[in-house]
Amino acid sequence: MNRMTYRTVVAVLALGLGAGVVHAQSNEDLAKKLSNPIASLISVPFQFNYDHGYGPDDGDKATLNIQPVIPFAINEDWNVISRTILPVTWQNDIAGPSGTQFGLGDITQSFFFSPSKPTESGIIWGAGPVFLIPTATDELLGTGKWGAGPTAVVLKQDGPWTFGMLGNHIWSFAGQSDRPDVSSTFLQPFVSYTTKDAWTFSLNTESTYSWEANDWSVPINFTVAKLITIDKQPISLTAGIRYWAEAPDNGPNGLGFRVALTFLFPK
Repeated sequence: MNRMTYRTVVAVLALGLGAGVVHAQSNEDLAKKLSNPIASLISVPFQFNYDHGYGPDDGDKATLNIQPVIPFAINEDWNVISRTILPVTWQNDIAGPSGTQFGLGDITQSFFFSPSKPTESGIIWGAGPVFLIPTATDELLGTGKWGAGPTAVVLKQDGPWTFGMLGNHIWSFAGQSDRPDVSSTFLQPFVSYTTKDAWTFSLNTESTYSWEANDWSVPINFTVAKLITIDKQPISLTAGIRYWAEAPDNGPNGLGFRVALTFLFPK
């Protein structure tokens, strides 16, 4: 091999290795953005959850949450991030011998107004309104109520770590008069660790307190996600388990599981 050929081979290998490093860094950055609920990143998660042990007959519930997150730039300093949760649910004997239901649940729609840059101390935050929209196709799949309230999130990303809290409170203000009112607080503390090859290990709770029923629902979720690229399309694959630390008398018990597929559309 002459010197010119040798230099050409070395240059090609260097370019290839460099491209691989850039690709890995890009996936790592995207994976970290997914850990930020109000990142400036369009994402469309399809999150499937299964739980067991509802009611006296140990009913089952499987829910596919379609959760698009779409950020909009208001100006150079502020963004508004739209977060939608549309549940598609199958359930069986969820409230005693109630049979099987399948269809849409109620939509939860949040809007977070957030500074486009973190604070000097690295804090990322957003706040705005949240709405409950009664889109359920069966009365056992939803509340039958319109609701609204405040929502907020605060977090910090430090190296591979992300930790923070998301919360909201919803009061019902209209809807079916024969259905119970809604007054519920949602709290989601979270922590995650993202590796350089775009694996993310996450721990959170998605706790809800019903002020009408005076009870807690506290699932503790542990998930593992891997961000990959297929034909230039970034995709995150997630799997995990959850343990119900607290639930209403007719709620789930024991262990459930979660899998998710998220499509990312970076700018």
